[in-house]
Amino acid sequence: MENNKLVDITNKNYKLGKRIVAPLVGFPGVSMINSSIKIAQQNYGEHYKVIKKNVDEFSPDIIFPLMDLSVEANALGRYTLFPKEDSATVHKEKFTIEELNKFREINISFDSRVNCYVDTMKLMNIGLPAGILKGAYVTGPYSLAGLLMGADEAAMATILDEKMLKRLCNYTTEVISKYIRMLISAGAELICILEPTAVMLGPDQFEKYSALYVKHINESFKYSGISTIYHTCGNTMHLIDKMVLSGVDGISLDSKEVGVSLKEVAEKVKGQVAVMGNINPSATILHGTPEQVKEEVNELLKEMEHYPNFILSTGCDLPQETPYENLKAFMDTGKNYRITRK
Repeated sequence: MENNKLVDITNKNYKLGKRIVAPLVGFPGVSMINSSIKIAQQNYGEHYKVIKKNVDEFSPDIIFPLMDLSVEANALGRYTLFPKEDSATVHKEKFTIEELNKFREINISFDSRVNCYVDTMKLMNIGLPAGILKGAYVTGPYSLAGLLMGADEAAMATILDEKMLKRLCNYTTEVISKYIRMLISAGAELICILEPTAVMLGPDQFEKYSALYVKHINESFKYSGISTIYHTCGNTMHLIDKMVLSGVDGISLDSKEVGVSLKEVAEKVKGQVAVMGNINPSATILHGTPEQVKEEVNELLKEMEHYPNFILSTGCDLPQETPYENLKAFMDTGKNYRITRK
């Protein structure tokens, strides 16, 4: 396997007795600057203020913008809802394969929301400290296909119409790759590929409709200097091998409450990729006390002490209403923790 920069960074910190701390934090910053999700997701100046506030308050080692699975589908003309205090969502529409010809006429590089995220990345690159890795999100090939045709319909197509689904995934991979090129040009150092819809697939289907396309994306950008992370929601223990074979630098996984054991994952991957997670974003950190958050984070850190390639994070993006004190407890506990068994 080629050199993995993300693993190198985790190993370097591990030798110093420290951990990379990188919660998927975006939405809590909206409240801290008294803004709204709708404004931040459509105004790159406001979006940057949210990210800058998160950096100033918590100093994470990796920072991402607001997670948004609607950007690419919206750019292709799918009807998108923009609630004031919730992330944008794509409304289900009837899909036929003939629409691919219409999609191909659309150049997403001229889309206003795509450029909003690209311009946010430009400001992150200019305004944030050099020591913080600047990450960006893109929708995964299968999840974008699911947004275009419907998640249930995409799942059925894996059995009833493989040829059509492969054509669509080939196209979504092209769209995602174009978006990634724009983000890299804007200064992105890390790309997180979001594949929540693919969790419903079996290992062979996951490889066929997600991992192989992610592998193509990785091979397309392997000389660009970026790192890549594969993020899936839910219990993905049956998909770990396929995720790793895609050639990503890291895998970001959901919480133990849904069945994910980071220790088992770390044993399985043998240091090939960084393993990132997996504090539940909707449990203790949302509803508990700072002391309970500290206890939960310390428990995970101790469990993962033998694995240099571990990155402390959350299982998914944190809700906007996550208490400041709990997020501060998460960060302080992670930053202050020192590895004793090496």
